[in-house]
Order: sequence, then structure tokens, then C-alpha cells
Amino acid sequence: MRAEYIRAAALPGQTMIVVVEDNPADVLLLRAALRTHDVNSVLYVARDGEEAIHVLEDVDKTEIPCPDLIVLDLNLPRRSGFEVLERVRSSERCGKKPVVILSSSEAAIDRARAVRLGASCYIRKPSTLKDFMSIGAKLKAMLASPVGATS
Repeated sequence: MRAEYIRAAALPGQTMIVVVEDNPADVLLLRAALRTHDVNSVLYVARDGEEAIHVLEDVDKTEIPCPDLIVLDLNLPRRSGFEVLERVRSSERCGKKPVVILSSSEAAIDRARAVRLGASCYIRKPSTLKDFMSIGAKLKAMLASPVGATS
């Protein structure tokens, strides 16, 4: 099991967000965006698709809580974001949790596939710091929604 995830998930009163992202700079920006919008959360970072799938398998096999939100890049090492999204949606315990795709891909085919596989939201990675910081507000709104938004 992912001991770090277990420790983070056990913290009381915290929102648990799993970020599946291999770019440390994007993780840093995402943390800053969440802080900017006062999202009180614990982030568990899976650096590739395989690690994210292992976390989901561990959660499905145990009583470890599901994350409240999953933020998922599409272009990942070892397993693609699409494979991770399919695994999330097939999870008995976590299948209805919101999954936000945060990708540099502008391809309409990627967006359509993500929606078809059950993504709650698709956000193209912004090119400016101001726009990246605004992602925090979108994620905060999704966490406040009982089901998560779709777009």
C-alpha cells in the first residue's frame, strides 16, 4: 500500500486530493492555486499512471478513504491518464468521485475521449500564472458541489 497516501487520508477534517502529474512544476503551481483560494486540502501526488492505479487498487481492497477529488494529466509515464480515468470509473468505492483532467492537450479528440470515459471536467493547462491560479477556484467549486460539475 502507499503508506504516504494512508497517512494523508487519515488526517481528520482534511480534503484529500490525488494529483496524477509527472511535472513537478505543475504540481507546485497547483498547490499554490489551491492555497490562493483557501482550499484546505492534503495532496497526494502520483507521478505516473501506474502509481495512481495502485493507489486505487489499495483503496478498493481496504477501508482507506477515497480521495475527494482526482486531478489527472493525460500524458503520463507507464500508464496514460485515460487508463487511470477508466480505472477510477470502474472502482466500486471511488467511481463517482470527481475527476478533473488538467492537460496541455488542446486536441478535440482527447477532450471527447475524456468526457466519454467520465471526466467531470476538462481544463487545458494555462500558459499564464494568473490563469493557472484561477484553477484553484474551479477545484474549490467542484469540492463544494455534492456531485461535481461537468464541462
